[in-house]
Amino acid sequence: MAAGLRKRGPAGAGARWGLGLGPAPLKRAWQERWLLLLEPRYTPLVAACLCLAEVGINHWVIRRVAYTEIDWKAYMAEVEGVINGTYDYTQLRGDTGPLVYPAGFVYIFMGLYYATSRGTNIRLAQHIFLGLYLATLLLVFRIYSRTRRVPPFVFFFMCCASYRVHSIFVLRLFNDPVAMALLFLSINLLLSQRWGWACGCFSLAVSVKMNVLLFAPGLLFLLLSRFGLRGALPKLGICALLQVVLGLPFLLENPAGYLSRSFDLGRQFLFRWTVNWRFLPEALFLNRAFHLALLATHLGLLALFAFRRWPRSGDSILSLLKEPSKRKGPTQPLTANQIVSVLFTSNFIGICFSRSLHYQFYVWYFHTLPYLLWATPCRWLTHLLRLLVLGLIELSWNTYPSTSCSSMALHLCHAVILLQLWVGSKAPAEGSQPLQPSQKDS
Repeated sequence: MAAGLRKRGPAGAGARWGLGLGPAPLKRAWQERWLLLLEPRYTPLVAACLCLAEVGINHWVIRRVAYTEIDWKAYMAEVEGVINGTYDYTQLRGDTGPLVYPAGFVYIFMGLYYATSRGTNIRLAQHIFLGLYLATLLLVFRIYSRTRRVPPFVFFFMCCASYRVHSIFVLRLFNDPVAMALLFLSINLLLSQRWGWACGCFSLAVSVKMNVLLFAPGLLFLLLSRFGLRGALPKLGICALLQVVLGLPFLLENPAGYLSRSFDLGRQFLFRWTVNWRFLPEALFLNRAFHLALLATHLGLLALFAFRRWPRSGDSILSLLKEPSKRKGPTQPLTANQIVSVLFTSNFIGICFSRSLHYQFYVWYFHTLPYLLWATPCRWLTHLLRLLVLGLIELSWNTYPSTSCSSMALHLCHAVILLQLWVGSKAPAEGSQPLQPSQKDS
């Protein structure tokens, strides 16, 4: 009888208060509360809440934290030279050195030059970059909503918890966020099967800053997987044509100067700004043999992933050159997870073996880290360990100036992620349906 009273007690209390609540509904409500943070299907709801919070956080940062001038005045001086009629890239420079970004950068920051009273209205520029920050978050959240592999509680660490990323956007006004926003727009277009538009947007992102090329091996692999060599060539032509069109005024004036300045693959970085190689002697950091070794490792690891881990139909990597209908194996549509995994992994491998990473480069892969850490199943990497890796990466990027310990911690975290990607990428994708071929852009 006592047991029966214990069972009826809570329900009776609920009835007396007119709530009609027993222990089972209350338990379900409590469980749903936690599911909101754990189930990827709730990503849109959590994303909406975080974006609203970010409006307030960024307004507070703009009003309360001092703006730091680094490259903004240099950007304005460079585009002002173009406005004044100088199209020779070797003659364009700002306070921090010569213009080293492609033509898309010039046009976008020329618009910012006029919008901010020739670059003098810093507060307005900060609010424009606040809008860019929110747009980037929306694009990133749409990607995560399509893939459904990352628990929503992780997004708090991708949004509100990173001082460095807020600083890069609204306190430093670098061009890196502009390039990455266009890159995430390109990925969204890929997920919508708008391959031509996606390639055009990808090329536009490259024209703002060359780091976007780290995604290019993954994009090439996806194009070959989807269309074969013959079908991929028109899409690659879009990328090339847009670069020519954007750079035409400068190519007509001094083609060698434009290409050597805006696509300088051998540019030397200063040791004092490096985040990832502080534990090396400066002489080794500047050594060309070291740079070539990093490049060889980068390309080798990309090849390993392409041959052994990235999805493909047919019995060999050469089958990608054939049209999908002529391949031996059954051709399966690419899923959202396959597209995102290939692109994010391609970029991440490039980050791991970069000759140098500066503080603003954090946004090159910051928004991809939750996917890289949580999207692939790995039994030995628990939620807590993943959060620890994420926290150590954030700490490494917030250590100024960088130290030997912070650089080694960053490499250790990168190694853990690479190992997880290699071990876990063989597992079948979950929560992502094959994307149906589009009749408009196939």
